[in-house]
Amino acid sequence: MGSTYTVRIWAVRQRKDRGQTSAELRWKVGDTPHSQTFGTKTLADSRRAELLTAVNAGEPFDEATGVPVRELRQRNDVSWYQHARDYIEMKWPAAPAKTRTGLADTLATATPALVTSRRGMPDTRELRSALYSWAFNFNRWTDDHPAEVVRILAWVERNAMPVSAMDDPIVMRKVLTAFTQRLDGKKAAASVVKRKRAVFHNALGYAVEARRLPHNPLPQVQWVIPPTGEEVDPGCVVNPRQARTLLDAVEKQGTRGEHLKAFFGCLYHAGLRPAEAVWLRHENCELPLSGWGTLHLDGSRPRVGRGWTDSGQPHDERGLKWRAEREIRHVPIPPHFTAMLREHVQAHGVAPDGRLFRTARGGLVQESGYGEVWARARKKALTAQQHASPLGARPYDLRHACVSLWLNSGVDPVEVARRAGHSVAVLLKVYAKCLDGATAMANARIDDALKRWQ
Repeated sequence: MGSTYTVRIWAVRQRKDRGQTSAELRWKVGDTPHSQTFGTKTLADSRRAELLTAVNAGEPFDEATGVPVRELRQRNDVSWYQHARDYIEMKWPAAPAKTRTGLADTLATATPALVTSRRGMPDTRELRSALYSWAFNFNRWTDDHPAEVVRILAWVERNAMPVSAMDDPIVMRKVLTAFTQRLDGKKAAASVVKRKRAVFHNALGYAVEARRLPHNPLPQVQWVIPPTGEEVDPGCVVNPRQARTLLDAVEKQGTRGEHLKAFFGCLYHAGLRPAEAVWLRHENCELPLSGWGTLHLDGSRPRVGRGWTDSGQPHDERGLKWRAEREIRHVPIPPHFTAMLREHVQAHGVAPDGRLFRTARGGLVQESGYGEVWARARKKALTAQQHASPLGARPYDLRHACVSLWLNSGVDPVEVARRAGHSVAVLLKVYAKCLDGATAMANARIDDALKRWQ
């Protein structure tokens, strides 16, 4: 049922029930009849007059409850703080842990801009921390809150503006401005602003769904979303020779380096995301003695933090990114990398659960650990100029290099997208023109095409 302007109101009639006289008001909204009983005819007439006034003013009525939509919205009105917590509670069960942190970050940024008074406002950083870590972390709602957090959140609860007051472009602009600024006063990255606006828009959409707002007010603001550079910077992509040199530099860093060489190889030779390589198990690997092998990927373990996962573990238990639950991605791997993984298993064995890569204590590989090894490898393998540049600055850049190499080698983009776990549209937008030397390769192909026509 929705809202309608079709309303019919009958005259009040008096009834005698068990020796007592009461007044009944009957009306019909759309196809749904409604009635309400009052102790006196005067009260019933007064309510009838209210409904008639709404009809004459051209207000829509809610068919399910039978009352004017405006009145229903007033009944449902809550503070922004309460609505934000309702939104978190609604989104939490189905949201991956990383998404939960994004939701909390957005609402913690928006809430300080949605208050009726700044008098007695807590310190900016303490306020953001209390909102992010406690108010909008559903897992911690039942925990004992520190006294300072209780004080800060009590201030927010007292001063948060009602949701009904948010149907105002000026208020919306204040929130959007807050999204563009970091806590240190510097400008936020365009991608962060875009992500936060999307979450906030969704939270306002939930307010419409909950009958707390008549419509989503955010599109009314004449505000241009900052352009985001989604394309991979070609300057960060290593070529095959540089990749080999870097992997060799990893291997030379003692026992941990020898163990992690194949881990970084997964990123460069198979295009795995780091979280996918962390969860790679022996059962996922098809490693023949000769020829191409295959990795059968069925999940990932991104590190988010204990407070945000359902398991209470630092790593979230997830399926493949942008894929249906339990979907498997099959990635062929070249013979030399197949041999590298086979040698890795022979030299280092596997964890009790089959994982190829693990810490010294058998735990999941940590970003801080492999990031430190990668930083030393860059310093050792690259020239001073290259080291100061973004070339291979992050382990994730090895994945960029892998996908770019596939594309520039002439592999069908559909096949590249399938192997990388992307849509074709995202693939072509993000990864094109990233291989070191791609311009020369393209020029050579054009030369060959022209020569064939001479």
